[in-house]
Amino acid sequence: MSHTTTDEPARRASGATVPVLAFAGIVVAVMQTLLVPVIKDLPRLLDTSPSNATWVLTSTLLSGAVATPIMGRLGDLFGKRRMLIASLSVMVVGALLSALTDALVPMIVGRTLQGFAMGAIPLGIGLMRDMLPRERLGSAMALMSSSIGVGGGLALPAAALVAQNTDWHALYFGAAGLGVVSIALTLLVVPESPLRAKGSFDLPGALGLSAGLILFLLPISKGSDWGWSSPTTLGLFGAAVVVLLLWGLMELRVAAPLVDLRTTARREVLLTNLASIMVGVSFFVISLVLPQLLQLPSETGYGLGQSMVVAGLCVAPLGLTMMFTAPVYARLSARYGPRTTLIIGLVIIGIGYAGGLGLMSAAWQTVLTSVLIGAGIGLAYSSLPALIISAVPASETGAANGLNTLMRSIGTSVSSAVIGMVLANTSNDVGGVAVPTLHGFRVSFLIAAAAVAVGLVLAFFLPRRTPSAVSQLRASSEEDANLARAEQALAGAGQPPHGFRGRVLAADGAPVARAKVTLIDRHGRQAGATLSDADGSYALAVPAQGPYVLAARAAGHAPLAHAATHDGDRPVDLDLSLPGETVPA
Repeated sequence: MSHTTTDEPARRASGATVPVLAFAGIVVAVMQTLLVPVIKDLPRLLDTSPSNATWVLTSTLLSGAVATPIMGRLGDLFGKRRMLIASLSVMVVGALLSALTDALVPMIVGRTLQGFAMGAIPLGIGLMRDMLPRERLGSAMALMSSSIGVGGGLALPAAALVAQNTDWHALYFGAAGLGVVSIALTLLVVPESPLRAKGSFDLPGALGLSAGLILFLLPISKGSDWGWSSPTTLGLFGAAVVVLLLWGLMELRVAAPLVDLRTTARREVLLTNLASIMVGVSFFVISLVLPQLLQLPSETGYGLGQSMVVAGLCVAPLGLTMMFTAPVYARLSARYGPRTTLIIGLVIIGIGYAGGLGLMSAAWQTVLTSVLIGAGIGLAYSSLPALIISAVPASETGAANGLNTLMRSIGTSVSSAVIGMVLANTSNDVGGVAVPTLHGFRVSFLIAAAAVAVGLVLAFFLPRRTPSAVSQLRASSEEDANLARAEQALAGAGQPPHGFRGRVLAADGAPVARAKVTLIDRHGRQAGATLSDADGSYALAVPAQGPYVLAARAAGHAPLAHAATHDGDRPVDLDLSLPGETVPA
């Protein structure tokens, strides 16, 4: 089992750290969105068939799905900042390759490399978790989580403007330039996280998950071309089930798995991941439907006849509203908890889609729908990493958030396939051209509303947590919840607990008051914590007998990590002497 190192240096994060990490998320979203304005022209631009041209989009989806959990785990093991820079660097190489070619195969290779940037979102959230004080963590994670929508919202009109007025390759040069800026800012501003998971990288697990995801997502993205009941589509779905089952059995037997399935199976993590799929579905429906509705000619009787740029500007509030809801999320979550914020967000999305069914006759109505749904998605997306982080150990936040980001990607992939199929089956054939109908758009909105309803049911089954002053400062991991339970046990015992007790002393033997003493079990998970009294005394209960590490920290003193074993029913007396000279606080 993985665990974190105990010699953690002081966290250092400047005020620019959060904006720089959020900018990395925006760059990823821009990379994903930049092709949307030219999708319908890809067969002509690449001189290929429409079915082959879709590989340009499918390749990014597949590589992003594979890279996201893998980069998260590599970040836990070798440094999240290092892997963030690696992800962005691979994206820049891919963007430059795409910018310099008109051929299909090099374009697909370039887009595949760009998909690796998807790992930036969970890595950025993990860096925030490791370095920021608790009171800043909620709003920072909300901003990072919503950056994918912000980037998408800003990129649509910008990419449309570029595609209309210059060579489409400029889109890729722009994405590469943004990637280089993001790498430079990360190197200058973002410190490396001191936390590391112990263990090795699970290569067989990575290969197994990659194979399973590709076998699952490939028929989802290509099913409309191949036929949903074709032997190829059904065979790939069947192979995906077999491979993922075998992968799961293997992961349960590995000491340091790529994905800790026992943690993932916890009710809070499982329900949050399933709800993430539903939020992903609802996010992508509006992105698919509104641009088409806005750009259809008014001669159809329902199309709004807007240009590509105006359509992008009408949908842009979707992303911008997500950005502005980040501080609102932080206040709501601090008062009511992330579960309640997720429920509120889903309700707002549902209202947006229900209202949108009757607001399809003018451009300003689509703006109103975008704002409302963007606000709901912003709240929902912002609550997801907080729910995950509150339920997993600190050493697994990168991998766990990577898996959660993957669930959102699966949601958008399923949404793309289902809505594409609905619009195709309800379209009218006009002179050999399939024209989407108003009925198809409304059915798509109803599907999104149904996904929201399923997400609401899942959210209601998430465990309730009543926020308090303590949990607001600490609600970021399972081990922090353990700290609160241990303190409650100490407060109610009325007698020395079965655990460790003693005094925290300075190098000269003087008692140290208000030193934080943390109990870490053999898996690297925090099992308890307390603050020393005025005379330096502390007491910590242990959940079970066995080896532990006691880590002591105090302002103005060097930290201490002391290994100790509890093997009886009586408290172990242990004084903790903070080593060396005092250092500036």
